[in-house]
Amino acid sequence: MSVPAAATARPHPLDNPAYASLTGPHAHFAERRGRVVRYPLDVSPWLALPDEPGPGDWADLAALAGPGETVPLPGMRTAPPEGWELTMSMDGVQLVDDRVAAAPDAEAVLLGAADVPEMLDLVARTQPGPFLPRTVELGTYLGIRRQGALVAMAGERLHPPGWTEISAVCTDPDHRGQGLAARLVLAVAAGIKERGETPFLHTAARNTNAIRLYESLGFRLRRTTKFMAARVPEFDHAAAR
Repeated sequence: MSVPAAATARPHPLDNPAYASLTGPHAHFAERRGRVVRYPLDVSPWLALPDEPGPGDWADLAALAGPGETVPLPGMRTAPPEGWELTMSMDGVQLVDDRVAAAPDAEAVLLGAADVPEMLDLVARTQPGPFLPRTVELGTYLGIRRQGALVAMAGERLHPPGWTEISAVCTDPDHRGQGLAARLVLAVAAGIKERGETPFLHTAARNTNAIRLYESLGFRLRRTTKFMAARVPEFDHAAAR
């Protein structure tokens, strides 16, 4: 008797991209407890539970994070279990390369560890999303400088097999309107596609300007998602198992 295709189909890596990344190409970053994985806290706040987390997985997450800590829950399909306080819930979108005309940019420079102080300063002024002291280690980051100052950047974050996320896209307010963000997105995408991988992006659903920009560059909406955060209950889950 044949098995229905739906029963044998594997989950798409972008349905749980942090998990696919931390159990795949970024496994060398992973901090683990049971089936729960996360990036080091100075690399990225992203963590991941398996697709269908059970009570033991939530207990492992609580033990990994610690009582009373707030943890991000990106892409979760269900609310956390009883005892966990939901502290943030925001609608998001995931976009994927459909017809992106990726191209290197002659003005873009490779950013590295020596540039992190400037990168952190730019992020603090523009708020593109989490960027931490070691985030630059996740992949290629490119920037544009004017008179020596870093005024725009974009780079790579999550890395599920066959895919790479473009993130930290930001431009100094005094240099907006010049197309710098678009140029850097296309330049980062060029490096991703050169490796034979496909670029994708996340952004808040309310960030309509960014969504319009990405769609104009050739990205298309793949799915809507949720960005949530929750506070670990103030008791020892590990002992309660």
